[in-house]
Amino acid sequence: MSVAAFTVIAVAVFGAACMQASIGFGMGMLAAPIVALIDPGLLPGTLIMSATVVTALVLARERGSVDLTGTGWALAGRVPGTVLGAMLLVVVPERGLALILAGVVLGGVVFASFGWAPLPRRRNMAMAGAASGLLGTATSIGGPPMALMMQHSTGTRLRSNMSAFFLVGSLLSLVVLTATGSLHRNTAIAFLWLIPATVAGYAASRFVNRVMDAKRLRTTSIAVSSFGALLLIGQQIVALA
Repeated sequence: MSVAAFTVIAVAVFGAACMQASIGFGMGMLAAPIVALIDPGLLPGTLIMSATVVTALVLARERGSVDLTGTGWALAGRVPGTVLGAMLLVVVPERGLALILAGVVLGGVVFASFGWAPLPRRRNMAMAGAASGLLGTATSIGGPPMALMMQHSTGTRLRSNMSAFFLVGSLLSLVVLTATGSLHRNTAIAFLWLIPATVAGYAASRFVNRVMDAKRLRTTSIAVSSFGALLLIGQQIVALA
């Protein structure tokens, strides 16, 4: 990978980590389309590892606001979803995964834009956890289902509970991906090189929140994510031509 390509990925991870630390999700939604354009072999492992670092930092900072009542049901659903996601990663070719990734991003954008808000009941939380596990393990984008369920929470409550869910879920995904042989040496090396960008993004979230509130940050992330997903789809169309 060239220095220019790595720099683009590092900037994407920096912005994604900042968003994840600010609103509780978005690491994969923002960075995955850009990483897929440059080096799809890094997905989903590198971003899941990076997300684990961010969620651990946020959870340590705001651990006093965690409420595991609803998160526990979501984690119960995450287990079967994670297994299915790992199976999907094994059987679906790289090009198919790129299109799935783009579709997940655009689907998340649509739901976020229209503000659909399912009730956070036990069954719904478990279903959202399963969907998050499947999508997060296969594409590194597990945020949208849980964001829909927790969108009425705000501030520290939202960030802490989302981080608790994603920390456990990401670790589970990494275990399953390792067991299925979907993690490689290159993904681990890229993760190590990206740690400074990840930690810097987390640190920057404190300053960004003073200038840009959660609503503006979310609007910006939706716009950037949409552009990345559409660009990824365009790349696949050109490759088929």
